[in-house]
Amino acid sequence: MPSGVTAFPHAMLREIYEQPAAIRRTLDLYLSGDTFNRSAFAPMASWLNPRGEVLIAASGSSRHAGLAAEILLEDLCGLAVDVEYASEYACRPTANPRHPSVIVISQSGETSDTLAALRCAIRGGQQTLAIANVPGSTMLREASAAMPLAAGPELAIPATKSFTCQLTALYLLALYLARQLHTLDAEEIIRRIRELRDLPERIEAHLDTWRAQTVALAASFRDAASFLYLGRSVHYAIAREGALKMKESSYVQAEGYPAGELKHGPNALVSETVPLVVLATFDPSSADSRERYARTLHLLGEMKAQGARIVCIANTGDRDVPALATDCIFVEPASEHLLPIEEVIPLQLLSYAMAVEHGVNVDHPRHLSKAVIE
Repeated sequence: MPSGVTAFPHAMLREIYEQPAAIRRTLDLYLSGDTFNRSAFAPMASWLNPRGEVLIAASGSSRHAGLAAEILLEDLCGLAVDVEYASEYACRPTANPRHPSVIVISQSGETSDTLAALRCAIRGGQQTLAIANVPGSTMLREASAAMPLAAGPELAIPATKSFTCQLTALYLLALYLARQLHTLDAEEIIRRIRELRDLPERIEAHLDTWRAQTVALAASFRDAASFLYLGRSVHYAIAREGALKMKESSYVQAEGYPAGELKHGPNALVSETVPLVVLATFDPSSADSRERYARTLHLLGEMKAQGARIVCIANTGDRDVPALATDCIFVEPASEHLLPIEEVIPLQLLSYAMAVEHGVNVDHPRHLSKAVIE
């Protein structure tokens, strides 16, 4: 990690670099070696709805973590998951008659809309689980079960290390429930836990390279009017998060879309001043992931022929994506459901570099606060 004040001129950059340590601390809360910490997961033992129905309510970056969790819980556990904007769920006139188990996700644990959603679920007699970064926060106290994070204080308004710790906790929750439901065998769960344990070191090895690449990209794309971020399946959630980071950090318009939806309207925007940021990572061991990757390559070929400027996040060693992209940032190959934790970090660094390029006070974007309290 770089040292000295000049290495971290902003809290956001320092907190991006703190993510490996933050993830390790969060893992240590819930794991003992390669096994689950029984006391940490005890509150979740009877949390799940008997019909396997889960509703996730959150806002902002936390909702994007929830969108990733939807894929994790459905793919790894066979659950039926809905994701709601907390501000919408809190305004529903009656409790959900299906009584799903409810997860609320928040950095602060005090966000008014998400707290209102939690209390709505509690009034409806639903089992609730709160995931939040601030110890002793209201959501962690009031929910049926709690998963505190160990990201540490996050001073910059754009969420970085709290987001990757949310993804880490949600992945652990999915593995724990998969063990309960027998949807993954013990050997596979241990393999996934060990891979997760190795992730912080893999991230540390790339941070300086990613930072240098994104600084260069920000200079190249300084005059971009907007960005379109594209991803498939669990990577769509990260496309949404990357776009949000770009908007809130640099004041440059950006939108995240499922990659297959580009030609259903948004492609009309693609031009020299509206580049694409495409998540083109994949898991070679997964047939579904390979199929999505093949479709992404096809789309990249069409966009290259159209003359689009394309930035891709791709697997280290990939030769097909760089041949189709204008620029490429590499991350280490990993299991499909772990890739989001790694691939979001270059997008955080890109939004940071664009903010600096535009002279924005990146730690305190205008009109935004760390916890949205009415």
